[in-house]
Amino acid sequence: MGKKTPDLETLASIPPWEWVKGSDKVVLDVLCDADAEEGDRVLAAELAGEHCVMNDAFADALIAILHNPNEPDALRGTAAIAFGPVLEEADMADPEFPDDLEELPIRLGTVKDVRRLFRKLYSDSSVPKEVRRRVLEASVCAPEDWHAAAIRAAYASDDPEWQLTAVFGMRHIRGFDDSILEALHSGDPQIHYEAVCAAGDREIAAAWPHVAGILSSEDRDKDLLLAAIEASVTIQPQEAPGLLLDLMYDADEDVVDAVHEAMAMAELMSAEFYGGEEEGEEEL
Repeated sequence: MGKKTPDLETLASIPPWEWVKGSDKVVLDVLCDADAEEGDRVLAAELAGEHCVMNDAFADALIAILHNPNEPDALRGTAAIAFGPVLEEADMADPEFPDDLEELPIRLGTVKDVRRLFRKLYSDSSVPKEVRRRVLEASVCAPEDWHAAAIRAAYASDDPEWQLTAVFGMRHIRGFDDSILEALHSGDPQIHYEAVCAAGDREIAAAWPHVAGILSSEDRDKDLLLAAIEASVTIQPQEAPGLLLDLMYDADEDVVDAVHEAMAMAELMSAEFYGGEEEGEEEL
């Protein structure tokens, strides 16, 4: 006798690679059911964005939701975010190796359609703010020429939600180091968090004193601390381990796990640095 197909909430609690056969149909049915509860459809859109779950059927359903102005803003926004991982994968694929493109979970033509749709939706001021924000946040995973101006405009806005989206986008788009450093001192906790993440992703050395201060602070915000731990090793892989050692035996398991991952990354980066240096010396 086969395993019973779980319901939506159960699927959300199971790693997607452990789903039984037929689980994707449960998600797709809820996603496409206009009479289902909005919260259930939003959850279905989130699940559809999992890399090992995404497929052409999910992509078509998500695109239909994005096109439909009568769908709830939260659902359309979540549908946009669901495309972030596959857009990033497609952007990183090497065109000289066709196998990379063939391994995408959705058709390459669909990827191109989504990128065009995202630019159209973002550029349309009549589209609700939440949808436009999520479109920008997802689309920067595959950088395009229009993103820098969009991020610049969002950051210059008086709206803190647009500023938050802008700082998130600065993780992926070059040329915003000064803005990231400025955002590190924002009084908005969410913007501050995103700025720490962006500083790590962009490897901004000038952000090190701020990040080091978070690692050493007794006034703890867990999410911010975790972001600082991760960012520390890309900003200062040689100096970060000295501060991370103090957190190695923290009472919070999540902090300890993050420290171990960061220390492993720091060791790898140092090995690559010194290995490259030695190789260069031999060539001389």
